[in-house]
Amino acid sequence: MVWLLRILLLALIIFFISIAIRYILDPIRKLDLAHRQRKFFLLDVQENVKKNFLLTYKGVLFEGEKYLGQTASAFEVVSIIVWPKDNPSLKGLVRDDFIFLEKKILEHYPAARLDWKSPVKELLGEQ
Repeated sequence: MVWLLRILLLALIIFFISIAIRYILDPIRKLDLAHRQRKFFLLDVQENVKKNFLLTYKGVLFEGEKYLGQTASAFEVVSIIVWPKDNPSLKGLVRDDFIFLEKKILEHYPAARLDWKSPVKELLGEQ
């Protein structure tokens, strides 16, 4: 009986440690933390083109949709559309902030053409 309780206690400890490790390594938690701290963080699964990416910068959350297409040598992400999740949170961002975000996104997808949805599109002067 004592051995059974010890094995059960050991299994319970291992279970809680695995839950703690999964919590610490969770990318959504890292995105939320960066959002609260007003830092840059890009959450993306590059292998899955169908899945949109999320990024946060200076307390603003953006979502980006990727489109697969053909380049000269391969199939890659050729178009990305990005929009803010909450337009009023854009207050205080300037043109240079969006240029910084474009550079960061294009680091991951160099063959892509980046388009912004309104109201960022108007700020950057894209027609």
